[in-house]
Amino acid sequence: MSSAGSVAASCVADRLTELIAAGREQRLFSAAAWAIGERDRVLTRGQLGTRAWPEIAAITDSQPLDTSPLDGTELFDLASVTKPLVAIVIFALIEEGRLDLSDTVGELLPEYAAAPVSGRPVAELLLHTSGLPGGVPLFRRAPTRAALLAEVARLPLLTPPGTRVDYSSQGFILLGQIAERTSGLPLQTLITDLVAAPARAGTLQFVPRDISCVATEFCRWRGHVVQGEVHDENTVVLGGIAGHAGLFGSLDDMINIAGSLVVNQSERIFLAPTTHQMMITPRTDRLNLRRSYGWQGIDHPRSVAGSLIGPGAYGHTGFTGTSIFIDPDRSRWYVLLANRVHPSRDGDGFATVRQRFHNVASQL
Repeated sequence: MSSAGSVAASCVADRLTELIAAGREQRLFSAAAWAIGERDRVLTRGQLGTRAWPEIAAITDSQPLDTSPLDGTELFDLASVTKPLVAIVIFALIEEGRLDLSDTVGELLPEYAAAPVSGRPVAELLLHTSGLPGGVPLFRRAPTRAALLAEVARLPLLTPPGTRVDYSSQGFILLGQIAERTSGLPLQTLITDLVAAPARAGTLQFVPRDISCVATEFCRWRGHVVQGEVHDENTVVLGGIAGHAGLFGSLDDMINIAGSLVVNQSERIFLAPTTHQMMITPRTDRLNLRRSYGWQGIDHPRSVAGSLIGPGAYGHTGFTGTSIFIDPDRSRWYVLLANRVHPSRDGDGFATVRQRFHNVASQL
């Protein structure tokens, strides 16, 4: 890189830090970590803040909170960034001949044979076009894993299948079960073997143990500020391991996964390059939102990844304030991790921070 290019890159890195610091000053999150790179090379990275707000820790009468400054070892609750990583597992199992995109829920999970979703194929679950509703607080009426899975079986299809993208975590709850049933292995083992190990994401895990985590919300249902356990309540009832949420990862984990996704365009990391391309190709352009199998596309002009990321980019966000995006045309990746739900999910200012982060980062 020329000296002029180095100066320009330094200016962009400084602007990213200023942008994230301003978000923290607005109390949008206590902690943030970020990185941008090309293939397996990091162009810039940073972190700031504390694992929890010290003043929240001082007034809570629940379990003690870790308010340490970030040091790069802490784990973030990835929330729905779990979904595309489970999609990688599904495609790895398809490559192994264990299932097909056309297989239906009822065929793969016989206990759902009488459910409204029974006839919907794996492809529609991955695309969120099955008609299943999303955002259903099943935990409020289902106190056990068995009861919650039975509630999923009772859910009606709200729209005709294949006619609309309706974001559904419940569809990915089913995909997590499908992955386990067809492989005979626990979902944690599948994630470790098929995602974490190939990417060298050594601390990617469900139900984190012996590693400090960034705090999320004060949960009225649990009666304490959540730290070191999954934020998503449905996942809590499922034991902390599910296809829609539950994974925790460090910034280094996400850097390695993002770089591996770029490299997988031309050489096998998770999947054969042809399978990888099949997974990330948009399938819903005639519908209301752009989706590929397990991944969000770029919906201009109000993309969650801003206005300047390439139209062929794909990625995913997490409710807690996490995201990963890949721009295959530039062999570029973007990772942003924050705890925007700490201590409350109320407020929408973080969406603007995320968009502007990607706009600035695209100038590197």
